[in-house]
Amino acid sequence: MCITYLFDPLCGWCYGASPALERLSRRADVTLQLAPTGLFAGQNARPMDANFAAYAWQNDQRIQRLTGQVFSPAYQRQVLAATTARFDSTPATLGVVAVGLSEPERELAALQALQQARYVDGLDNALLSVVAEVLSSAGFAAAAHRVLAPDAELLDAYDARLTAARREMARFGAQGVPTLVVEDAKGSRLLPSSVLFGDPAALDAQLHAG
Repeated sequence: MCITYLFDPLCGWCYGASPALERLSRRADVTLQLAPTGLFAGQNARPMDANFAAYAWQNDQRIQRLTGQVFSPAYQRQVLAATTARFDSTPATLGVVAVGLSEPERELAALQALQQARYVDGLDNALLSVVAEVLSSAGFAAAAHRVLAPDAELLDAYDARLTAARREMARFGAQGVPTLVVEDAKGSRLLPSSVLFGDPAALDAQLHAG
């Protein structure tokens, strides 16, 4: 079966879903496709002001309690408290797309590296320079170089990926991310995002339900 993963790299719930995505990526019966939606990119970006930072931290603590994923003090101090920064997923999304152009089978690893950098190491991956540094350290040298000076191919691929993902969201009436779209012999269907945060057996049951 093919599973399309609708996500945004600055979405805390998407980071919380990372263990479930890792399990899916290891299944021999699953082809996993990453679909960045641009939920917090471009015109959907916003300033990282104190009110938004407080809201984000409260939500992040809920995700940590539910999933066990770490939202570190370094993230709170160096990312959320940087109130002159932007909450903009364009750079991190460009990083994932850049990896996809050269090593599509390693997109999930790139996404996980960028999430780790933000939520654990406290690096602001809303900056192109940070995204390039993280990708380089994770073994994606070509993508790192490309992100620092996005060329037409990368920008076109970025636009195409976001357009396709948003089309999928509209097709199924998805309201947010993370979201899974499953395609198999029974057709295409949307899975509830809750299956990404509970018992792995529940996700397996949903995947095989018709």
